Amino acid sequence: MRIVVTGGAGFIGSFVVDQLAGAGHDVVVIDNLDPAAHRVTPDYLRDDVDYRWTDIRHPDAWRDVLPGADAVAHLAGKVGLGVDFGDCVDYVSNNDVGTAVGLGVAHELGWRGRYVLGSSMVVYGEGRYRCATHGEVRPARRLVESLEGGNYEPPCPVCGESLEAIAITEDVACDPRNVYAATKLHQEHLAFAFGAEHRSDVTALRFHNVYGPRMPQLTPYAGVASIFLSALAAGVAPNVFEDGGQTRDFVHVTDVAASVCAALTGAMTGDGTSNASFNVASGEPRTVLDMAKALADAVDPALAPTVVGGWREGDVRHVFASPERLWDAFGCRPTVPFDVGVAQLATAPLRVA
Repeated sequence: MRIVVTGGAGFIGSFVVDQLAGAGHDVVVIDNLDPAAHRVTPDYLRDDVDYRWTDIRHPDAWRDVLPGADAVAHLAGKVGLGVDFGDCVDYVSNNDVGTAVGLGVAHELGWRGRYVLGSSMVVYGEGRYRCATHGEVRPARRLVESLEGGNYEPPCPVCGESLEAIAITEDVACDPRNVYAATKLHQEHLAFAFGAEHRSDVTALRFHNVYGPRMPQLTPYAGVASIFLSALAAGVAPNVFEDGGQTRDFVHVTDVAASVCAALTGAMTGDGTSNASFNVASGEPRTVLDMAKALADAVDPALAPTVVGGWREGDVRHVFASPERLWDAFGCRPTVPFDVGVAQLATAPLRVA
């Protein structure tokens, strides 16, 4: 197959490229080597891949690669929680406009290949919760006064009592709570609208907390594992916000890439439907403090993480996934255990960013 991978020089994209090219596919990459993610050209680029150093917001970038392409993995974009709302225009431009330009050119050319979008668990907002009295509920945005008082757990919106966090499934209503999350959900809407009109197979993969080699370092847009490892590499104990009890699903990048490749090239093994969203996760939730401790133990046990309280605007307390829909539809289950993945990350060089 001839497959276009946007963001193919980046963290997740480069592993997708490695797996596709290693399987004999003809891979074309679009990447603008954004200085926010790449200060230098990565040293892991492949000689057997066609790299186009251009921007997905330019229509000609798409016109040059879509003819003859069987599939697209759209992974390019601005990621992470960001610094503050001042990042809004950049997020919308890179994520929503870039996606719209590509789909607009696909419409112009009458392209009807398979389209896989790299989405994110952030579209859910707060995760899924159960109240002992009122059953399943979705709490409102946490109040600043509660956070300032160290009350990090969202209460039941009906009775105000404590809640149990449970795994979120793809049929739960989305509730994006920051700019990045809003752009990811809009990308899904655009892609599914294209798929419905053009009878194309569109899949949105909602990545949970991806970690592994080639993560960027020293950038506010990196994932939490990269932020912790950057601190440890500098000989500093990582700081953990809130009380460290925030729950996430940490999934290794090679497993995420395998899921993308399965969606691009494989037949669904179950009764999965085209034009659907899928959680990409390990199925084994852990706390943010668990990740910080595991990395510190692997790098330097003397640099135990420091729980500093506070919080990040737009962050949520608990969100972790049920990945059963993905496993049933594409037959790809995670292969990298958490302890093995963390040990690998602890010794891998981070990408300069």
